[in-house]
Amino acid sequence: MAGGWARDGAVEEQIEASIRDELARLKSQRAEPQGESLRYCAECEEEIPEARRLARPGVKLCIDCQQDRDSAYKMRGGINRRGSKDSQLK
Repeated sequence: MAGGWARDGAVEEQIEASIRDELARLKSQRAEPQGESLRYCAECEEEIPEARRLARPGVKLCIDCQQDRDSAYKMRGGINRRGSKDSQLK
């Protein structure tokens, strides 16, 4: 279904491109830790258990500090810039 001057399938392409962009952003944010694990937590300086260091190579935080950081994470509102009328009018 095309509307106006858009070619057939243009709307679907915009939606798919928006989804690809958002997935790429999320994957880059949630990159797995790499490198050598720290022996002591980077925030509270408590010792990180060996089992955690072996299970998650490159870990920098103890379990408590990681849980605090994860619970403080706030979702960002997604804005579809490709399909918004403002971006089309400029």
